[in-house]
Amino acid sequence: MKKFITPFLTGLALLCLAGAEAQEYKEHIQKEFPVTAAAAGHVVIYNLNGPIKVEGYGGDKVEIGIDKVITADDSDRLNKGKAEFKLGFDQHADSITVYIAEPFDTRPHKWVGWDGDRNIEYDFQLSFTVRVPYAMNVKVSTVNRGDVVVQDVSGELDVNNVNGPITIENAKGETRAHTINGDLTVNYLDMPPMGSDYYTLNGTLTVTYPASMSGICVFKSMNGSFYTDFPDFEILPAQVTKNEQQTGKGVMYKLNVAKRIKIGNGGKVFKFETMNGDIYIKKQSI
Repeated sequence: MKKFITPFLTGLALLCLAGAEAQEYKEHIQKEFPVTAAAAGHVVIYNLNGPIKVEGYGGDKVEIGIDKVITADDSDRLNKGKAEFKLGFDQHADSITVYIAEPFDTRPHKWVGWDGDRNIEYDFQLSFTVRVPYAMNVKVSTVNRGDVVVQDVSGELDVNNVNGPITIENAKGETRAHTINGDLTVNYLDMPPMGSDYYTLNGTLTVTYPASMSGICVFKSMNGSFYTDFPDFEILPAQVTKNEQQTGKGVMYKLNVAKRIKIGNGGKVFKFETMNGDIYIKKQSI
């Protein structure tokens, strides 16, 4: 599964707006993209402010609805935002990418020649509601002001948030889910064909698997505990990795220790990590 990197826009000053005099512009955008081989395609969304909801369905189109809101202190700044703010929609074969194109580009890339200290004198929020064919692969990201929800999608999932929770329901595919400040909850209808990776820095991590689950679970939490209701598991030796670090006093080695258990016959590796939160591995009730 390819890695997905969320761009962090360091130094970008977005104006915080308050008060009854703020000006607001709203627009609904609706797009449709036909697909012929959903299992080979990807829907990729690089949002910044606002929620994302993706739902699988039995059709052959990717349907994208976006509620755009631009807010500014006065009409001049609002008009500038209306004229300047732009979205990008790219389709290559059966893969669709949606991103903010102006006043900056939210796709992962090197920030060469871009003035990251400029002031954007308006605020914006995008709320995505997306329907995709069941087998589609989904890669989505947001940073502020919204939950990320993905449900009824059987393809590969790469789901990212920063200041908000992630909820994945009725999944079947290999999963990478990562948030910083929020709970992470995943529920599988079938076991994913490959191992998966789940992370939240500050939140509870809960993953529910079918009762037939087999795998190696590797988990780390600095200030949390690990729980499971799978009764038959085997405690494995801890996994220790060594990282070399160069210091003023010479070479030092940092040791990272991860606890491991085997459920069922083992096999695929599932990685769970939090810093301030508990980890729950649950068995699907019949």
